[in-house]
Parts: sequence; C-alpha cells; structure tokens
Amino acid sequence: MSPPMHDHIVKSYDDEQHRLLDETLRMGEMAASQLEAALDVVRRRDGKAAERIIANDEAIDALEQEISHDVMKLALRGPMARDLRQILAAIRIASDIERIGDYAANVAKRSTALNLSPPLPHVNGLHALGTLAVTQLRDVLAAYRTSDVEAAQRVRARDAEVDLAYTALFRELLTYMMEDARSITACTHLLFMAKNIERIGDHATNIAENVWFLVRGEELLPPREKRDDSNTATGP
Repeated sequence: MSPPMHDHIVKSYDDEQHRLLDETLRMGEMAASQLEAALDVVRRRDGKAAERIIANDEAIDALEQEISHDVMKLALRGPMARDLRQILAAIRIASDIERIGDYAANVAKRSTALNLSPPLPHVNGLHALGTLAVTQLRDVLAAYRTSDVEAAQRVRARDAEVDLAYTALFRELLTYMMEDARSITACTHLLFMAKNIERIGDHATNIAENVWFLVRGEELLPPREKRDDSNTATGP
C-alpha cells in the first residue's frame, strides 16, 4: 500500500528545508574560505591571488540568489510558525553571509594597493583580527546547523573580543601614522581592511541572533557587551 499523498507532501517540504539549510551553510563556508584566503594574500603580498578572490565573490552572490528563489518556493507553501521562522532566518542569514563575502573581497582588493608600499608589521595584527572573525563565522554556522542557541549566544558574547582586537589595532595604526607620515597611505589601507573585518564580526553576531530567533521566536535576547572604542580613540 502506497503512503498517503500528505506524507509525500510533508517529505517534499522537509527535503526542501534541508536543501535550504545546506545551501546557506555552503554559502557560509565559501565566505569563511574567502576571508581566510584574503588574509593569506595580505600576508604573502600576492596580487594575482587577490584578483581571484575578488572574482570569486560572484559565486557567493549567485548562491544568495539561489537561496532567495528557494525561500520564495517554501514561503508560497503556507508554512507553519516554526517553519516560517526557519525561512525568515535563512534569508536574513544569507544576506549577512553575502555582506561577509563582500568584505572579504574588499580586504583582497585593498591588499593590491597595500602591496605598492613597503611591508608593515601591523599586518600580523590584521591577521590575528581576521582569524578571530573566521572562528566566529565558523562557530556560528555550526550553531545554525544544529539550531544550538547556547552556542550561538557564546559567539554573540565573543564579539567583544573582536571589538577589542580591532580597537587595539586601530590605536596602533594611528600612533604609527603620527610617528611616520610616510606610512599614512599604507596604514589607511590597513585601517579600512581592519574595519571590514570588524564588520564581519558584527554580521556573525547577526547570524547568532537569527539562530536565537529561529529557536526562541520573539523572546528578548540577553544584553550584549560592545567594546569597539575606535570612534573615541585619539592615541595610545
């Protein structure tokens, strides 16, 4: 005896939801790999590799479009409350990942300009900041995969570490520019790159908050510490 038509519909819907999750996670891993590659080309001063990273950003954009299409198909099937949260979370998370991919491409683009100046020791600080952001992104994607709201909140709380590392690098670069005017152009590129990475940390935090929304709905989030003091930094 064949299973009822309702069972086929439910299985089809579940399959589409799993596909949506898999696509979003694949997009997230692409963005994380892009950021790692961008940090690597900054260190190696590899302009050719930087150009490839910039071009690869189109693949992330294309996957976001595919996710948006799949979201529309699911939304038209009249989802229940939890399913609707899953759809909304996916489209928000995909948007955050797309921005992360843009920021990684911007880091690679700036690296080609940075290569025109002598090497700066602060590249190591940028790499450390970027490594924190990559860890945040991969950890929050793992939390999203398993709907682990506690793990997502740990990522959200750790954003203060990214803010502190960014502010410390910001202050170091300001001091260096004041001490040696010849370094201003290169340091300015590094400042923009560092800000891009700090924003990646913010988008990882957004993803964590969407995991909360997915699991807990409209329940209020706990307060979170912010430690980016660069707007008020004037020197060491």
